[in-house]
Amino acid sequence: MRRGMRFVVVLLICLTSALGGGWLYLNSMMNSPGSRTAPVSLEVTPGSSVRRIAANLEQIEVVDSSGLFEAYVRAKGLATQIQAGEYLIVETDSPRDVLQKMVDGRVLLHSVTLVEGWTYWEMLERLSQIEVLTDDVSSLEAEELMSLMGAPGSHPEGRFFPDTYHVPRGTAASKVLALAMQRMEDELTQAWNARDPDLPLEDPYQVLILASVVEKETALASERPTIAGVFSRRLQKRMRLQTDPTVIYGIGQSFDGNLRKADLERDGPYNTYTRRGLPPTPICIPGREALLAAARPAEGRALYFVATGEDDGSHYFSATLEEHNQAVARYLKKLRQKRREQR
Repeated sequence: MRRGMRFVVVLLICLTSALGGGWLYLNSMMNSPGSRTAPVSLEVTPGSSVRRIAANLEQIEVVDSSGLFEAYVRAKGLATQIQAGEYLIVETDSPRDVLQKMVDGRVLLHSVTLVEGWTYWEMLERLSQIEVLTDDVSSLEAEELMSLMGAPGSHPEGRFFPDTYHVPRGTAASKVLALAMQRMEDELTQAWNARDPDLPLEDPYQVLILASVVEKETALASERPTIAGVFSRRLQKRMRLQTDPTVIYGIGQSFDGNLRKADLERDGPYNTYTRRGLPPTPICIPGREALLAAARPAEGRALYFVATGEDDGSHYFSATLEEHNQAVARYLKKLRQKRREQR
């Protein structure tokens, strides 16, 4: 072999070794977690270049060299496969782990919770305060909101299921509401299909209305079927429901926390002291337990209930007005005693 040829062969061997060693080093770097000591988040905006992403990763100490990370991504042909979004990077994540998250689109999900008993305006106000959500729905009128939900002409109260929804940053608040509305339809259908055969309610919407009243009347899951039973028997006997939460809902956002005798005597569509039957719409978003209680109320004879005054929020149930009046007297006595002790 001539001297020139030997030189070329040796050069090629050296280059191959160098490239191989460099690739091994690059792979080693991609498999080694960075120097950070706490989780960090990275937001990849639409249209971000690989160079920009790599620079951001170096800045938050996920990679030691942005140039080497960029070179690896391009060598693997993954530059166009990185998806926009917000990513959570934990301490044990290697650059390769982070890259795979971005290619798979495993974005960070944020919790958005709708709470049982919220009215729809309380729900909209809360959604407007969650910074990861876009579009402010709190300024929408009820008709506008339901048109946006694809249900024009429907009243929004009670239509959205209370639960925790997990969504990526940048999700529209209206999308969260759409998810919650579909969930409520599904949950209400299940409750209606499981209803008591003798239920004095005509359709699923009436179940939703009664469930919302039950939701407002007690926070104790064990009491919900019993309270639903009281209201069901009152409906069957054409007795007025006489429940404070419906009156409070009718007063609206101007309610100052003090329900007066004049409020109970002032007639209106939500005043169940002056009108028989259910209120015209739900008065809050009820949870699953309240829906099932309204669909399958507990059997019994009770037609009345009043708070016991205990710290657990429980109620005393009565079958007769005389028994109920005695229970009310006990509650008022306990209330006066607590007030004296607080002085």
